[in-house]
Amino acid sequence: MTASRKLKIGMSLAPTWLSGEGWRRPDSGVEDLFFSDFYLDIARRAEAACLDFVFRPDTLFLRPEVLDKGPGFTSLDPTVLLASIARETTHIGLLSTISASFLPPYIIARQLQTLNWLSKGRAGWNIVTALEGQENFGLKDMPSAEERYEHAAEVTAVVKALWDSYPHEALRMDRATGTFADPTMVGPIGYQGTHVTVSGPLNIPAFGKGRIPLVQAGASPTGRDFAASVADAVFASTPDKAAAIELRHDLRRRAEAHGRSSGAVRLMPGLSLYLAETRKEAEDLFAETHARADRGRQLAAVSRMLGLDLSTWPGDRRVTSGDLPEPPASPRSRTHAELLFRLIEREAPTVSELLARPEVIGSGHWQIIGTVDDAFEAIRDWSESGAIDGFIALPGGSVGSMHLALERLMPRLVDAALLRDAYRGTTFLDHLSE
Repeated sequence: MTASRKLKIGMSLAPTWLSGEGWRRPDSGVEDLFFSDFYLDIARRAEAACLDFVFRPDTLFLRPEVLDKGPGFTSLDPTVLLASIARETTHIGLLSTISASFLPPYIIARQLQTLNWLSKGRAGWNIVTALEGQENFGLKDMPSAEERYEHAAEVTAVVKALWDSYPHEALRMDRATGTFADPTMVGPIGYQGTHVTVSGPLNIPAFGKGRIPLVQAGASPTGRDFAASVADAVFASTPDKAAAIELRHDLRRRAEAHGRSSGAVRLMPGLSLYLAETRKEAEDLFAETHARADRGRQLAAVSRMLGLDLSTWPGDRRVTSGDLPEPPASPRSRTHAELLFRLIEREAPTVSELLARPEVIGSGHWQIIGTVDDAFEAIRDWSESGAIDGFIALPGGSVGSMHLALERLMPRLVDAALLRDAYRGTTFLDHLSE
C-alpha cells in the first residue's frame, strides 16, 4: 500500500471507553447507555470527520457474573439502533452485526434492506458466526468452526439471493397505468440447502444504488477463506504489524483463488486507542481502566486458549513456547489461541506481561497507548508497510480518548492524505469504492 491511498476507517459504537473502570468516570455518560442520543453523538462526530462508517458489534448472550464491574455484553439491538441514527445522519455508513448462526436468512435480508432504505443506501452487514449464545437458540453446543462457516456461507448466499429476488428495477409506481411493480421481474429463489430452505421472494425491493457491503469478523483459516469469497472487508484482531501483514497478504491470495481481484477484500483491524495529551497520562489512563482486572478470569482465559495453567507461576517468570502443552482441541476462539501462541513464541513474555496483553484482557486488537502524535505515526507506519487497508477505531478509557481520536487524530490523517476531507458519494459502497 502507498501512503497516498485513502484508508477506510470506521468508528465503533460499542462504547469501549466504558469498559473496566472507565464507566465510573464522572464524564462517562453511562446513564445514557440505553438511549439513542448517546450513540447519535458519536455518529455525528464520526460523520464530521468523514469516516466511512460507524459500526455496532454485538453478541446474543449475557454474562451476569461480570455485571458487577461493568456493562459486559449488555447491548441494544444493533440494527434497530442504527435505524434510529439513520434519520439524523446523511452520509456515514451504518454497519450492523447480525449472526449468521442464529438468525434466519429471510429476517437478516429484510432487516438490512429495511435499514438500507431508511438510510438511503448506507447499510452494511458485519457477518459473524458467534462463539457463544447457542443456549438462547435451542442448541446444546456450538457447532465446530468449520460447520459454523459452512452454515454462514449458505446463509450469506441466501441473503444475497433474496436481495436480488425483488430488484429495484421492478418498481414502476406508474399512476397512469396503475402498475405498481412488474411481477415478472420478482420471483422466488427456491433455495434448498444443507442448513436452510427458503422460498422467497423478499417482500421489500432492493434500494437500487449499489449493493449492501459485507464485512466479516474473524481470522481463522476457515474464516479467512469465507471472507475472501464474499467480503468487502475483514474486521480482525491483529495485535502486531507482522500479524496484520501476514493476514492481509493471505486474504489477497485467497481472494484471487476465488476469482476475485486481490484488492477486493480490505483488511480493517480493530485499533484500541488509549489517547491523552501526554504518554504518561495515556499510560495512567490504561492502568486506571484495568485497575480491577480479574486475575482469575485472565488465568482462565489463558487456560481455555492454550491449555496452560499459570495459577501458581510467579508474575516475573517467562512463558516460552517450550512451556506450552498440546493445545485444546476446541478452544473458544482459535484465532485468539493462535495469536497468543505467536506472542509467546516471539517474545517469551513474563506471566504479568502476558496477562496484560489485549489477547487476554480484550479482543486481541492492535493497541496504541499514547498521544495523538504516537497514534498518527503508528497508523502511517502500518499503512506504508502494507499492513492495513484501514481500521475500526475502538477508543478506550475515557470519553476524552474518544474525542481525541475523532477530533484530532482523524484531521491529522486528512492532512497526510490518508483520509478523505469530504464525502464524494452518498452510499456505504461509494465510500469503500473511493
